[in-house]
Amino acid sequence: MRSIWKGAIAFGLVTIPVGVHTATEQRNVAFHLVHREDAGRVRFRRICEVCEQEVPYADVAKGYELPTGEVVVLESEDFEDLPLSTSQRIEVLQFSPADQIDPILLNKSYYLEPDSEGVRPYVLLRDALERSRRVAIVKVALRQRESLAVLRVREGVFVLETMLWPDEVRQADFGFLEEETEVRAQELRMAESLIDSMVADFDPALYRDAYREALQEVIEAKVAGREVVTPAAAPEPGPAPDLMAALRASVEAAKRRPPGGAPAAARGSAGSTGESGESGEAKTPRKGKARRPA
Repeated sequence: MRSIWKGAIAFGLVTIPVGVHTATEQRNVAFHLVHREDAGRVRFRRICEVCEQEVPYADVAKGYELPTGEVVVLESEDFEDLPLSTSQRIEVLQFSPADQIDPILLNKSYYLEPDSEGVRPYVLLRDALERSRRVAIVKVALRQRESLAVLRVREGVFVLETMLWPDEVRQADFGFLEEETEVRAQELRMAESLIDSMVADFDPALYRDAYREALQEVIEAKVAGREVVTPAAAPEPGPAPDLMAALRASVEAAKRRPPGGAPAAARGSAGSTGESGESGEAKTPRKGKARRPA
């Protein structure tokens, strides 16, 4: 695992040199845009709207548009003297209870690996932070962008989670919040009963990206030149006319569902037999072979 940034945790007068590693990755299936007729790659060019010429990347600058429509052009040297006081430091600002951090503020996660000379202070701060049952609030600059971040411990390693600034979180300004909606006590008790019936310890290994797996199967079938058959999706249930009856039925269905199991609608969409015993035999065939660019 290659580090993307090197610096140090500044904890009082203690400095802990660390490398920063990206902790997560998206497992999406990657596609190129191609010409349907001959599978040739479709590429985009940088065309200037004024001179209508293609612009080399070396001649591309950053521009900030003013309300008047005028553009201020900024060069790389204009960013050099900006006050990034934490450019090579992860500066610890304070320690706070983890439950005071609203998850909506969390942005991206990184692992911190100590340099050889920083292992002992790293382990010391890690163990002290775990014993305190708190997280560290820090300031850091990654990719020329200063951010607040949370420093916590996961499986013996520091995890740095960058945070959005408070003014980057939109307000939930929805009309229904101003309305008085009456909820009957019996409905509330039934909803709580439904929640209680679905309580289980979270195990992420029980869940999988069914869409990505199905998409990969389509691609492999195209390569092999065989037919791809997709089971018909189960119809989506409409809004329940009787809220209380729907809650009661949901509680009964939740009691029959295994821990971590998908809802009945999701199981049906995957082609398994539903509660009615029907297997959803309607299928849509799709054919095709992989095509090489001309």
